[in-house]
Amino acid sequence: MATADDDVKTKVLRSSDPGPGPAPTARPTARPTGPGGFSPWLLRVVVVGLVVAALNLRPAISGLGPLLEEVRKGLGMNGTVAGLLTSVPPLCFAVFGGLAPRLARRRGPAAVVLAGMVAITVGLALRPFANGTVTFLAATALALAGIAVSNVLMPVIVKHWFPDRVGSMTGLYSMALALGTAGAAALTVPMTDALGGSWRVGIGAWAVLGVVAIVPWVLIFKDRAARAPEPDAAAEAVPEETEEGEARTEATHGSAGNEAPVRMVKSPTAWSLGVFFGLQASAAYITMGWLPQIFRDAGVSASMAGLMLAVVMGMGVPLSFVLPKMAARMRHQGPLVLALGVCGLIGYAGLWFAPQAGAWVWALVLGISNCAFPLALTMIGMRSRSSAGVVKLSAFAQSTGYLISIPGPLLVGALHDASGGWKVPLLLMTGLMLGQMVMGVLAGRDRVIEDGR
Repeated sequence: MATADDDVKTKVLRSSDPGPGPAPTARPTARPTGPGGFSPWLLRVVVVGLVVAALNLRPAISGLGPLLEEVRKGLGMNGTVAGLLTSVPPLCFAVFGGLAPRLARRRGPAAVVLAGMVAITVGLALRPFANGTVTFLAATALALAGIAVSNVLMPVIVKHWFPDRVGSMTGLYSMALALGTAGAAALTVPMTDALGGSWRVGIGAWAVLGVVAIVPWVLIFKDRAARAPEPDAAAEAVPEETEEGEARTEATHGSAGNEAPVRMVKSPTAWSLGVFFGLQASAAYITMGWLPQIFRDAGVSASMAGLMLAVVMGMGVPLSFVLPKMAARMRHQGPLVLALGVCGLIGYAGLWFAPQAGAWVWALVLGISNCAFPLALTMIGMRSRSSAGVVKLSAFAQSTGYLISIPGPLLVGALHDASGGWKVPLLLMTGLMLGQMVMGVLAGRDRVIEDGR
């Protein structure tokens, strides 16, 4: 008589055998995706909700940079406090992002995303009424908390409702995210001028987009299936955490399925990825927070500085599709890391010697350099043999990285105040970029964490 183990291994090793006999019974799933699952109407609402949610995940950050000078004057901020303001995003991503999976298991991903959209909207709506730095930071932190949990759960939403279209829906979400980032940077100043010139109205106007995002998620949440809590990891389709997955791993990689659990804190590859992720995130948040001010201090108008930041952020739309494909075909991703780093160094040199004359060129090359983020995510996926390993490595690298990225924007503001200009901050940014290149080359080596390296 065949045992359960025999059935599992037969299904794994002979799944491509078209021979006669009844098909093996599929493992039960908690999420219906067939004809008896979600209605076409609901799926269309989810698509709309996914797009408008992604549009809301960056305006609170990229829309602030072009008006940072006005906000500083209006609230009496010095450079160090303004640097703290630009350091809040990675801090909130590290703290609140880690809560998202637990909340989704208890309340369901739709409920958490809906709460995230509400938090973003309320935070953006409260910022214009802040009468001091503390209240402004608190309102900003509320919006960023909503961004953090929603950002983590967007891939879960895609997998939940579109398990057979993960690639296309992720591409749609990524494009909307980049569009929201670039759009907020480009439109905040013109919109502020059109609404009377007050920075409070300009940054508060983005709350309207949040209200638009709440509507589809309320409709989604009303669906009974959408309110179901997210299954625990043991019930999730993470192949290597199931009996069937272990058999598949053993069949595919031999003894790899019997490897001892990997401890991230002892893996040089995990640490190099974490530091690389943190340094590229630090460069990104320095760019979003301070680049418009660098251009404005060089004589560029506020609206043009915002448009240049939009160019920097907009480069992520095409390159987010190109870089991962290139990286996946390479055994060592170091050359890509170096190419992006050189673009960053060229941009910093340009800001040092001719910030106004070559402003468009510096924005372009810094936009290319800023695309180290999708490269980092791709390398995380390539540094483990199993899906379970990738999940652990991603959690370690991103949580470590976001913590590492916190001091960068803060130090830039403090150094600007202490030196009275941008030369010393640019030296710091150059040093961070050189460190990013070194750690990226180490992280890009052809090795996996399961080998203990």
